[in-house]
Amino acid sequence: MALARHAEESGWDSVWFADHFMPNADDNSGPTAECWTTLAGLAVSVPRVRLGSLVVGNTYRHPAVLAKMAANVDILSGGRLVLGLGAGWQENEHAAYGIEFSTVAGRLRRLEEACQVVNGLLRQERTDFNGKHYTLINAPLAPKPAQARVPLLIGGGGEQKTLRIAARYADEWNVWGTPEFLRQKMSVLDQRCEEIGRNPQEIQRSANAMLTISDDAARVERAKAAGPRVIAGNAEQVAEQLRDYAESGVDEVIIPDFNLGRERAAKIETMDQFREIAAKALG
Repeated sequence: MALARHAEESGWDSVWFADHFMPNADDNSGPTAECWTTLAGLAVSVPRVRLGSLVVGNTYRHPAVLAKMAANVDILSGGRLVLGLGAGWQENEHAAYGIEFSTVAGRLRRLEEACQVVNGLLRQERTDFNGKHYTLINAPLAPKPAQARVPLLIGGGGEQKTLRIAARYADEWNVWGTPEFLRQKMSVLDQRCEEIGRNPQEIQRSANAMLTISDDAARVERAKAAGPRVIAGNAEQVAEQLRDYAESGVDEVIIPDFNLGRERAAKIETMDQFREIAAKALG
């Protein structure tokens, strides 16, 4: 709550919450807040910013139930919800709670059906759907969300299936990665849109990246060595990376807070520093 309120007050655009029930580790007992009850709380206590799930694991809830939850959170927020949806990937959650994990192909088939179910319920008075995994018969959803069109964000970078799903159903698309990686994936997304006759510019694009701001070159190198999904460097280097994202066609960069320091004050200090760098870099 404190971090979300600080983000709102200091000019950030959005606050996102992951949809998991436990850590992705052998010791899975760490405290993990539930996504949708958290978003509902933020919706009534934090004004202005967009609020989104990044992203819902489709396997965890029937998409008709998810649509109902999303509509209510959008109403509570006054029309600020982004519904982020993905196929689901964290196997230990499925094993612990007895949720069917299926194969990658099976989860993606469910995701494609879920997109149709969710969009139908949120945007139509009644929805009929006869899929392999989900069936709806003259299904209502009332009250409708505050937004006439709750943005559906699809998360993932799989070129053969996920980006085809995003091209057909998404209002926004998100993936982890560097500007170079995003350029590659967005080129494929544009191609998938062209294949079905959709204007690629209708889909907003966002990227997630771990953040390290430091004048300590060794610390920056350690951060970069952890993988390609990072923004790391001193203030000017971070600014240059942000400009690279913008020039690549990325509309929004999302920064996880869990590596910004253990204490709230440290997180807020880094958030403020990053916001100032971004403002100077992008105008």
